[in-house]
Amino acid sequence: MSVLAINGERLWSTLMEMAQIGGTAKGGCNRQALTDEDKIGRELFIGWCKDIGCTLRVDQMGNMFLRMAGQDNSLAPVITGSHLDTQPTGGKFDGVYGVLAGLEVLRTLHDAGITPLRPIEVAVWTNEEGARFSPAMVGSGVWCGEFDLEYGLSRTDKQGVSIKEALEKIGFLGDEPCKPFPVKAAFELHIEQGPILESLEKPIGVVKGVQGMRWYDLIIDGQPVHAGPTPMEQRRDPFMAQSAIVTELYALAAEYSPLARATFGDIKAEPGSRNTVPARITLAVDLRHPDQTILDEMDAKFREIAKNACEKFNLDFEIKDEWNSPAVEFDKTCVDAMRESVQEKGYAFEEMFSGAGHDSVYTSRVIPTSMIFIPCEKGISHNEAENATPEDIEAGCNVLLGAMLKVANSAE
Repeated sequence: MSVLAINGERLWSTLMEMAQIGGTAKGGCNRQALTDEDKIGRELFIGWCKDIGCTLRVDQMGNMFLRMAGQDNSLAPVITGSHLDTQPTGGKFDGVYGVLAGLEVLRTLHDAGITPLRPIEVAVWTNEEGARFSPAMVGSGVWCGEFDLEYGLSRTDKQGVSIKEALEKIGFLGDEPCKPFPVKAAFELHIEQGPILESLEKPIGVVKGVQGMRWYDLIIDGQPVHAGPTPMEQRRDPFMAQSAIVTELYALAAEYSPLARATFGDIKAEPGSRNTVPARITLAVDLRHPDQTILDEMDAKFREIAKNACEKFNLDFEIKDEWNSPAVEFDKTCVDAMRESVQEKGYAFEEMFSGAGHDSVYTSRVIPTSMIFIPCEKGISHNEAENATPEDIEAGCNVLLGAMLKVANSAE
């Protein structure tokens, strides 16, 4: 008896066709949320789904749910999906792979004449990227209750256009309530967006959770003086404390290696004069770890490090908490289904945590959720050079098929 498998060539062809919508000269995609390109991409995807008998629901945030009926449609569905929107200079796979892999699962079942016990749905979440409208993941965020509907619809782009206005313009302001409905399990297939799987030469990552993330602005105030006449030992220079803090935070990340992250992505000096000791510096600090207890420890140690360094150099400081995304542990039953599927398929795999945020962060708060990763070339994403191999694309979708079919045929 042959093992059911997806059509890898068809999935690749579908990805390449979608990539032409908003395609860039460098081989990437610019299909930002709720633009004309997003509208065209949504309509193309809907057409493909309706060709195999799926039905469409659109909610008040423009989130789309394409359903293939099951034998017992009173049972909670199994869902998969991701997002179709991209960064301004994005790639062909981020998000869209998860959506079109879901379509390929449905096509495979349709072609084989298989109707699972439960219905299966593919979700397309609005504005995951946050490139046009901030914050990111706002569609899934409203759906799970992280944000209220009024907040979500009122977010504006740089031209002052709100999400509600943009949804109305492209015809995707739905009337379905934007709130959770019963779901048996949710699976999101995604490129890793990092280098780990490629370096391990493994085609599949079974994702157990998502790193907790904390963003801060560290503000250090000193005294602006002339750079030439003022001796080093008589300065109140914010950079003296800043350099010590950065060094100690790198050491802290090494202490909690290999899963801890410490990043300093932006720094501003005021008044910004070459020959003046700064009056103030503002440093963006990003700390991450998949274990919430350890992330809390890193947070406490960061505050202690900053306090000690600034006291040593007679400086004032403030730590502004900019964002706090707690660590996420995915549903054990969903993770087990993924692991069993990849073992049955015979692929090498790595159990891992996601280093980036995804819609699954929010859905996991209200429905059983897990993710699968495949490698992307050199770990590059949010970039027109983003790439993945047809073989890995096919492998990931086969794992998704196995996991979804297993859960969709369970009455429990």
